[in-house]
Amino acid sequence: MREKEMDPNEDMSRKNSLNESVDTRDKVKVREMVHKLIISQLFYDGYQQIASQLIMLAHPDIPCPPSDRLVHLISLGLEEEQKRQGAKLTCISTKVGWIGGGLDLENQGDGLISAPEPAEYETVYVTAHKAPCRAGAINIDGSLVATGSVDTSIKILSVERMLAKSSDMETSEPQGHPVIRTLYDHAEEVTCIGFHPKDQILISGSRDCTVRLYDYSRTSVKKAFRVLNESDQVQSLSIHPTGDYLLVGTRQPVIRLYDVNTSQCFVATDVNGNHRGEITAIAWSSDGRLYVSASTDGSIKIWDGVSSRCVNTCHAAHDGTEVGSVSFTRNNKYILSSGKDSLVKLWELSTNRSLIAYTGAGATGKQEFTTQAVFNHTEEFVIYPDEATISLCCWEARTAQRQNLLSLGHNGPIRRIVHSPASAGFLTCSEDYRARFWYRRMAPI
Repeated sequence: MREKEMDPNEDMSRKNSLNESVDTRDKVKVREMVHKLIISQLFYDGYQQIASQLIMLAHPDIPCPPSDRLVHLISLGLEEEQKRQGAKLTCISTKVGWIGGGLDLENQGDGLISAPEPAEYETVYVTAHKAPCRAGAINIDGSLVATGSVDTSIKILSVERMLAKSSDMETSEPQGHPVIRTLYDHAEEVTCIGFHPKDQILISGSRDCTVRLYDYSRTSVKKAFRVLNESDQVQSLSIHPTGDYLLVGTRQPVIRLYDVNTSQCFVATDVNGNHRGEITAIAWSSDGRLYVSASTDGSIKIWDGVSSRCVNTCHAAHDGTEVGSVSFTRNNKYILSSGKDSLVKLWELSTNRSLIAYTGAGATGKQEFTTQAVFNHTEEFVIYPDEATISLCCWEARTAQRQNLLSLGHNGPIRRIVHSPASAGFLTCSEDYRARFWYRRMAPI
């Protein structure tokens, strides 16, 4: 059988049918054109069966021959969007191209500081809860921030939107609200929160003795999709770098290790290795081989990440006072800790020795509340909020040299401070019901 020859004029009319002008104010017509373009793109890409099914569902009023116009239009649209965002965020880029290998005292390097001093940061957004804000987190790429409160609520905020809101540059496009999700599922104070490193999951712990997992990819999410019931109030949590395991610290001295996928719980078999007081802080190493914990008993413990066996203990790490925070450096050579003695210390993991003490915070003596010492994103600076003056103390990490103070603008003690792992920004959560996001604006290009 002889194949039917296509009339060139008919072919040209079909191609032009997809290039017809559409009144962009008529949303119905725009949607109809989008459907036609999708069908043509599917034919062009070789998905004839799917395209045919869409024709049966959409009933386009004109033929939809193979065409890649949709890809072309999307490319143009993305270029225009990037141009607008570039004009809008020229002074407030959210990314740092290279953050280095982190702190390594064995490698002197050139001694030059690449990151901005934290005293140069400024508040770009403030969000308020209905009660003290005591929990906070920033996700792995620094694009999202979460806050938790005594009012039982959790907020998830977009860093890009916070920066855009604070920008003096006006844009023709309306900006969305920085708070993209508000979660209500706990019955009591939210004490700790963390972002899953790979999936759009937020994990929270509470005084209601539960750990809850939320799928925030769903715009309508309010409640958790999974609940882990604990025997006591949850005070800290840490998510394994792979996202497969979760450490939970409660007011009990025993650390729980959960399989995130099965909810199965594990504890150390050697009870003699456990703390003697409540767990105040816990953190995985960057490779997941170890984790570190702190307690009201004043000790810091290092654990094997596979067997959950305690491999080292530093007793009276902060002169016997409660240890408020512990974290590994990125290369897992050192541990940064803070205590109620108002001291911040850097410990060498291989020798269990305190190498550096960062002093000068808390001139009035011991603190009433525990808070955290954290590195900036390049690990060139150590920052720690001073309870007495509600200001940010900062030291050069390698030399312990004091830097300029930064007034934090809160009307109550800082209960949580978290620095972005990817850019020059940090979050402070306070007893004054507010959380502030701080950022170092880049110089105009």
